[in-house]
Amino acid sequence: MATHLGREGIIKVALSRVVGELRNYSLAHSSDVVEDSTLNDTFRTKKATLLTWSMSADVYWDETDQGQVRLTPGANVFIDLYPEGVASSAIYYGGLGVVTKYDISGTFDGMVEGSITVEGNTPLNALTV
Repeated sequence: MATHLGREGIIKVALSRVVGELRNYSLAHSSDVVEDSTLNDTFRTKKATLLTWSMSADVYWDETDQGQVRLTPGANVFIDLYPEGVASSAIYYGGLGVVTKYDISGTFDGMVEGSITVEGNTPLNALTV
C-alpha cells in the first residue's frame, strides 16, 4: 500500500497551466440517491442517480500566475488534480467544471490568500500519467 505526502499534489487548469502558490486542495465526488423501499421491506434501500464532483483549493494569491488567472468565477475550465504528482504511472483526476468562487482575503500580519471552488460539469475521470 502506497502513501503520499500532501505536498506532492498539483492542480492544472486548461490541460497545462499549473496553479501556482497552492497551499491545499480538496476533491469531493458523490452521488445523489433516491429511496426505492417498498411496504414489505425491513431495511431501506436506495438507488444512485446523478453523480457530481467539486474541487476546492487555497492559494497564496498571485495575479501573474497563469493557472490562477484562468480561475475566474463563471469560467468553464478543464481541471486536472494530481494528488501524487506527475510522475510516470501516477493517478490523477480530470474533468470540465465551472468556477463558482474565487475569494481573496488578507490580514495585516499575513499573506494575501485566495480560495477557489470549481463545480463539475462533466464526469470526473480517473486517469494515469
